[in-house]
Amino acid sequence: MKRYCAVLAFVAGLALVSITCRAQNVNPQRMELTGGGETIVLEPYAANIIRVTLSMQPEAAKAAPGYGIIARPEAAGWTANESDAGDTYKSDRMIVTVNRPHGPAPTKLFGDTGTAKFFRGSAPWAHIVIRTPDGKQLLEMNGWDQADYNRKDGTAQLAADRRPSDGPSWVVGANFVSPGDEHYYGLGQNQEGFLDHRGHTVRCWNDYLAPAAPSTCVPFYITNKGYGLLWDNASKTTIMPGFNEQTRWSSESGNRVSYFVIAGNTADEIFAGYKLLTGPTHMLPKAAYGYIQCKQRYETQDEVLAVAKGYRDRHLPADVLVVDWFYYTKMGQMDFDPKYWPDPKAMNRQLHDMGFETMISVWPRFVPEDRYYADLLKNGWLIHTADGKPINGLPYDLAGSDIDTTNPDAAKWYWKVVHENIIGAGFDSLWADETEPDLPPNGAFYKIGPGTEFFNLYPLLHTGALYDGFRKDEPGRRALILSRDVFTGAQANGTIFWSSDIFPTWDTYKRQIPTGLDFTASGIAYWSNDTGGWQGLPGEHHPAHPPLIDPSDARDVVGGYDDFPELYTRWFQYATFLPIMRTHGTRKYNEVWSYGRQAQPILEKYLKLRYELMPYIYALGYKTWQTGAPFMRMLPLDFPDDPKVTDLRDEYMFGPAFLVAPVTEQGATSREVYLPAGTDWYNYWTSEKVRGGQTITVSAPIDTIPLFVRAGSIVPLGSPVENTHQQQSIAKVRVYPGANADFTLFSDDGTTYAYENGAGSVTKLHWDDAAQKLTHEGAPAWTAPDTAIVDVVTH
Repeated sequence: MKRYCAVLAFVAGLALVSITCRAQNVNPQRMELTGGGETIVLEPYAANIIRVTLSMQPEAAKAAPGYGIIARPEAAGWTANESDAGDTYKSDRMIVTVNRPHGPAPTKLFGDTGTAKFFRGSAPWAHIVIRTPDGKQLLEMNGWDQADYNRKDGTAQLAADRRPSDGPSWVVGANFVSPGDEHYYGLGQNQEGFLDHRGHTVRCWNDYLAPAAPSTCVPFYITNKGYGLLWDNASKTTIMPGFNEQTRWSSESGNRVSYFVIAGNTADEIFAGYKLLTGPTHMLPKAAYGYIQCKQRYETQDEVLAVAKGYRDRHLPADVLVVDWFYYTKMGQMDFDPKYWPDPKAMNRQLHDMGFETMISVWPRFVPEDRYYADLLKNGWLIHTADGKPINGLPYDLAGSDIDTTNPDAAKWYWKVVHENIIGAGFDSLWADETEPDLPPNGAFYKIGPGTEFFNLYPLLHTGALYDGFRKDEPGRRALILSRDVFTGAQANGTIFWSSDIFPTWDTYKRQIPTGLDFTASGIAYWSNDTGGWQGLPGEHHPAHPPLIDPSDARDVVGGYDDFPELYTRWFQYATFLPIMRTHGTRKYNEVWSYGRQAQPILEKYLKLRYELMPYIYALGYKTWQTGAPFMRMLPLDFPDDPKVTDLRDEYMFGPAFLVAPVTEQGATSREVYLPAGTDWYNYWTSEKVRGGQTITVSAPIDTIPLFVRAGSIVPLGSPVENTHQQQSIAKVRVYPGANADFTLFSDDGTTYAYENGAGSVTKLHWDDAAQKLTHEGAPAWTAPDTAIVDVVTH
């Protein structure tokens, strides 16, 4: 059936007939409304969070939310009212009104003349408006879809992706009014280089072959209108923000429309709502906040040990070494090729003694020749077609089939095998690679149902299987899992995310900045990328400008890519101010001493700066666990009243203090930086104080990333260490005056979940700008006199 959404007041001159409604259940617990064949359910989860569900199937409308939502409904403080004007659900934070007149429903949606004979809407009209008690409109839904699969819309083939036992499914969607000044942020990872999604269609699904770079999906956006919207559907979803004065959501498979609206006076209040609905962002092992060294790939344990020795001999800080794929004898064998990895347990003991932790790539795929495949096949634990046959990537992909970790039995088995063979060999954390899954599941089937219906779900349940196993069988240490893919709630699985297999180009590097900012605005705090890019370097690359770093003594690594040492250095500076600082890439060598004598001291400078900032960064992780708010933040989140930052793509906040402005143009030794209005700013390198609300030209020689600190900031700095297992003292507490400031320091064992029960040391710092005095309460954070620790910046 062709969809003509109810947002259209007239279709070819024919007035759209209003659908009447009667209240089926109006009470403070939840509101259920029926009329015109549809059921609408309004269900509160907090005073500022409402779930809206619509379906032509009453039981579907009344069913619980889908995967990724862990919160329970909570109607305390809500009241319901039925009137001729509409049905209203109200709290002290939100007023939700279903605007439809009461009375008997008309027998037909359209008349029987003209075009109405041939074109009919896919669902009855529904009009829902959400306001604040003071009358500010947050969101207006003015139409929805529940459309049969059909050839005209190009959806007919989706009907074949279901078995008779799977029940009915439709294309489902909703339309929302989009004021011209509304802006949309989040929606997971789309790497086309936009920040504000307005006017840019977002294909919200796991797509390794997306045009710009691999995409992954969190169907959640936050807007500048004081709300966030979380779409409750795991199928491929397309969002069209701001076209034709409306924003449209459309999902390939579902039996209802279901979404949550979170109201917030600040961005952090909206993120707190996302946390309530989907779970907290647990603290990581402290090592994960340090430096993660990787390349594609360390081929032997001797090579890994040599890299570790290289860092320690140079007294350079580093915490995690990563072993990438093909250490095994067969895909899915879960072993180590003894020719190259004769004793991984001994290797890990040596690395632990040197202050390193280790991460290793673990794929979810199994080839028929490995030792587990036959049992997986017998148990039905592989993603399969309707006849039970496992899917694979033939003819050109020979890596076997994916395990179905949506099956609880398969998930427990998978963790057990990983725990025995990989964690048992002394590795500390897991790189859960290819969590799309690698073989797209559309047209295939999981234990929980059709892959088309649950297309985006695998990353949540797969990383969840590993996280749950860590919590159960490794209770003395925090889980750390690396994934390229994400879905609603995956931040609660002890998982960090990266932007997948990107190219080593200036264009890619530049697009990483808005990519990461939208990712973290999706409620997922721990994002990073492959510093320098993952794909192999071109044989030759001649820059438009003379390279700022001489490549001649790095030819063994960069070949004819003359400006790659410059690109890597700029990228490394940016990586210093990411939630996760991790390098990776398909290069012969990839350590900080690999890119020539001119690059090395600059890379070392930023590596040491990362560890100097460790007290600040670790405290940000603690705050994120408490609040759900990310600490790498696009500027509109912190400066919502400054129109100049609405789509500012190449600057961001790193915690409450730092404004970071990476240099992304080859050959540049300066760049323009916009300093948001409403505050003064200090140049971190020179301590010069600059008024906000203006664009300035900032010097940026190759060893300098433009970096500013907001007036009214407290930045704790740590003593030099070579890894986070070493005791680090507070060396300085730097105060940037100009406004009152607060900062909470946190310190604990860095490895366990004891902080969840109140363990650890909390120190609250306060700067009184009028008195020009820093005070602190709680646990002592340093033993030296304040005069030796507190450094008030002057300009």
